Amino acid sequence: CPKCQAIAAKEWLADRQAELLPVPYFHVVFTLPAPIAEIAYHNKAVVYDLLLKIAAETLITIAADPKHLGARIGLTAVLHTWGSPLTHHPHAHIIVPGGGLSPDGQHWIACRPRFFLSVGVLSRLFRRLFLERLTAAYQIGRLEFFGDQAALAKPARFKAYVAALRKVEWVVYAKRPFGGPDAVLAYLSRYTHRVAIANSRLVAFDGERVTFKWKDYRAKADARDKLMTLDADEFIRRFLIHVLPDGFHRIRHYGLFANGNRANNIALARRLLGAPDPARWSADADRADGGHEPEEWNICPCCGGRMVIVETFGPGCQPRLWPIPAITFDSS
Repeated sequence: CPKCQAIAAKEWLADRQAELLPVPYFHVVFTLPAPIAEIAYHNKAVVYDLLLKIAAETLITIAADPKHLGARIGLTAVLHTWGSPLTHHPHAHIIVPGGGLSPDGQHWIACRPRFFLSVGVLSRLFRRLFLERLTAAYQIGRLEFFGDQAALAKPARFKAYVAALRKVEWVVYAKRPFGGPDAVLAYLSRYTHRVAIANSRLVAFDGERVTFKWKDYRAKADARDKLMTLDADEFIRRFLIHVLPDGFHRIRHYGLFANGNRANNIALARRLLGAPDPARWSADADRADGGHEPEEWNICPCCGGRMVIVETFGPGCQPRLWPIPAITFDSS
């Protein structure tokens, strides 16, 4: 339900904020070109997995190059598959610290102020690696083609299709967030635990057509907010495009932030930066300080509603207020 999604997103945001390093953070976006998005339409698990893995590999590879940064970096990537009007628009949002550990792990290497890595270099490596891995997936039979894409099942057609994509620019965006890393994390958290559209964007439904709010980013800032009305079946079709395959992880951590050794790497980075470990909430510590717990301690993890204490009893004791059985009447 929306309340459960909001609670999960808030918990994810709190965990990520606890791991933030005292350095500038950059927001990087890798976008698949439309011809690749068309292949992804029927091959979501393969293509989306390639998008996240190769975007991360591209950043880690270029950052490790001494000609660019010469450091081991960490990053968090979140998959988005939609544009504001619910169109199919696969891209990966990535938040990455502006620097990393030296190869020997003895000091922190910071990037230049307000500049992380060249987007031109990132774009070209991303394009080459992606097309190589996509071709490899095709050759072992992991891709399927239907409808307008059916002709790509023929190797010669697929080869020509890929060759054309090597001649176009692939969009990679990198910018230091004006609001700092917290602003980017807050932005990402709005999309990590829900799909495509929030209830707040729904305006009207007359039984046959759905009206919702969307942003036209090609228009000027004061004219971006617009309304779109679609037949109900078209609205549902667009929404279902963005349902991910079972078991697919849309949030992933790479490099220094990979789950296997993330805590140790973050601790090392903090030590090299001379930053104290963030204070974490402790139930025992809070009770020792005054018996107070976080204000959300009584929020139901399922529906988000407030839980009310009915009775408190110690270990081995029986509660006095047993649930009252429901009373039913036979009206037959």
